[in-house]
Amino acid sequence: MTGLDHIGIAVYSIKKARTFYEDVLGLTFLHQETVEEQKVIIALFQAGSVYLELIEPLTPDSPVRTFLDKKGEGLHHVAFLCSGLTDQLQALSNRQIDVINRQPRQGANGKRIAFISPRETNGVLVELCEPKGDQDIEHE
Repeated sequence: MTGLDHIGIAVYSIKKARTFYEDVLGLTFLHQETVEEQKVIIALFQAGSVYLELIEPLTPDSPVRTFLDKKGEGLHHVAFLCSGLTDQLQALSNRQIDVINRQPRQGANGKRIAFISPRETNGVLVELCEPKGDQDIEHE
């Protein structure tokens, strides 16, 4: 891992939540995008050297919607930057660490992502994210 990338916060409405993060906390809004594969809309804010990611479910069957229904709005995940995500996932598997995604998935900002089970991380959903330029070559 090369450092903390972002903190994900699940919200019912980015439009409603955005006012607090911009007007009250003074964070700079960077962009908003839809991530179809994850069934979410995200809004990204600059928070010093780390990003804050608001996550709104796109569909009723979105995993984030399930999270919101169970736990309400709040901390969803902590994301760490890495390179060689495919190799990182294999190394975790070799150590018998329970991962949610055995293969990288498409995330926001062109990043590839994978999640480690909260059972392994003291109840915190941990995301590993690989920036677009650092993506490893798939092994045949």
